[in-house]
Amino acid sequence: MTALPPLREVIARHGLSASKALGQNFLFDEQLLDRIAAIPGSLDGADVLEVGPGPGGLTRALLRAGAKVTAIEMDRRCLPALAELEAAFPGRLRVIEGDALKIDPATLFEGAYHIVANLPYNVGTALFTGWLSNEAWPPQWASLTLMFQEEVARRIVATPDTSAYGRLAILAQWRSHAKLALKVHRSAFTPPPKVMSAIVHVEPADAPPRVSMRILERVTEAAFGQRRKMLRQSLKGVPGALAALDALGIDPQRRAETLSVEEFVAIARELTGKASPKAP
Repeated sequence: MTALPPLREVIARHGLSASKALGQNFLFDEQLLDRIAAIPGSLDGADVLEVGPGPGGLTRALLRAGAKVTAIEMDRRCLPALAELEAAFPGRLRVIEGDALKIDPATLFEGAYHIVANLPYNVGTALFTGWLSNEAWPPQWASLTLMFQEEVARRIVATPDTSAYGRLAILAQWRSHAKLALKVHRSAFTPPPKVMSAIVHVEPADAPPRVSMRILERVTEAAFGQRRKMLRQSLKGVPGALAALDALGIDPQRRAETLSVEEFVAIARELTGKASPKAP
């Protein structure tokens, strides 16, 4: 491995600055970046997808950890800096210029891979929900280690009867284990964002049987779309939902934020069974 110049020097030499339009904020602290790269566990020889590497701060840490990194970057200003990393770690870094929202990671890897990224704030939630929303399960990815605004991170790991609990928590928790792995102070970034950040780590779990992802999404969308209303009101537009509440013994006067993930899964299972074609 070739000795690498400090990241600040690389950024200055290439005339880079964080783009507000692309939701960029750069991290320079090598120790912090190494801590982030260690969250998934050993990455020695593992395939890793990184989205929005920018000048390559986290990319360096992942490569130091022994990972084989595929990085998707749409800001071509950063490509020369990433090319230097490709040369320093021969055969270990592949850079793809493009929009991660339009690229299916499954087309990039033959086997399992991890996703580790300091996600751009403006597309982070969209990418996250896309990776979690496949009907088929388990996913090809082995884990997600992602930086979000702290407010979004707390919504992902939220528990019932809290203001942060909602559709994002259910999506992340109904067939995965999600935890808040690390808080990152705004002062760690250049330029400092207006909000604090946090890293969420997600690992897939066994999917509850006989539950359609599509139906679960429909139920949670209706329930939390009118979260201040009782379920008897918010779910009345979902065919069969009120009957499912009755069958499961769930009080229709409750509000969405009081139901556990397991209760939402049970409702979706009831509706999935009703939607399935009956055997002849």
